[in-house]
Amino acid sequence: MTATLIIGPAWVGDMVMAQSLFRLLRTQEPAMAIDVVGPPWSVPLVGRMPEVRRGIPLAVAHGELAFTARRTLGLALRAAGYDRAIVLPRSFKSALVPWFARVPLRTGFAAELRGLLLNDVRQLDRQLLEQTIKRFLALGVPRNAPLPAASDPVLRVDEANRQALLARLGLGGRPAIALMPGAAYGPAKQWPIDSFTALARRLTADGLEVWVLGSAGEQPLGEQIRSGAGGHVFNLCGQTSLEDTVDLLSATRAAVTNDSGLMHVAAAAGTHVVALYGSSSPHFTPPLTVRRTIHYLRLDCSPCFKRECPLGHLNCLRQISPESVQVAMAEALQ
Repeated sequence: MTATLIIGPAWVGDMVMAQSLFRLLRTQEPAMAIDVVGPPWSVPLVGRMPEVRRGIPLAVAHGELAFTARRTLGLALRAAGYDRAIVLPRSFKSALVPWFARVPLRTGFAAELRGLLLNDVRQLDRQLLEQTIKRFLALGVPRNAPLPAASDPVLRVDEANRQALLARLGLGGRPAIALMPGAAYGPAKQWPIDSFTALARRLTADGLEVWVLGSAGEQPLGEQIRSGAGGHVFNLCGQTSLEDTVDLLSATRAAVTNDSGLMHVAAAAGTHVVALYGSSSPHFTPPLTVRRTIHYLRLDCSPCFKRECPLGHLNCLRQISPESVQVAMAEALQ
């Protein structure tokens, strides 16, 4: 049995999409052991991926070199005897762990002088590999091999935990719709909170329950929606772990979401994803599921891929009306 070390992405959504690579590797070699290194906020997801043997947390901040921490982890992993490492992020620092671990084959894209650390360096063809998921898959096949089709991520749902959460949080009195108003990348990806609130009012008037999901930092957004929409709206931001969110999303009829990490979690949890795109593109990072409804206005100024609207108006998202989102979602669910 061979063992592969994956240096996983920091972003939650990218970690979900990386499951397509893990599934590809296991298809190539069913007995392969796959371990994934990642930050504490995204690596817990691999516990819901049956293809992965274990997740290995590396507690470093976004953009932090943390040379000592990476060296310490790499030295500790030498005894694991990995045959191969695949480095998904394209930073120099992300290639340090497998180098210190003395993994004999170290694969990744060329960037930031990483030829000093990698010995299977691939050139990134941005036209051929125009999607994140394709870039991940390309590192799992031999150089110049045809790119395989991506399989949609599927996260395991813990039924017992889901039932416990519903009881503890007092949920489930009505069919539920999840709202995810956050986007860690920046406000240019966020549908206005007034629009989320107006949609929540419409949904509860139709006899539905609304669960607002997100991190503790997004709790104020959830509170604005709850206080502005009235009864049958539950602000759950900061009250659940990432694994809990997987289980709760599996219990909803649909999830209305910005282009965010939780959008990809919702897709992999099996609910219908209603995705709102503004500064980003549904072609580059689509929700990987057939159960999806995309709202994207294709304005001349989008996608700009900026963290904040460079024109100051955010028309790419403001002009998506709550009514249009509700109508399209109802049609899709029928």
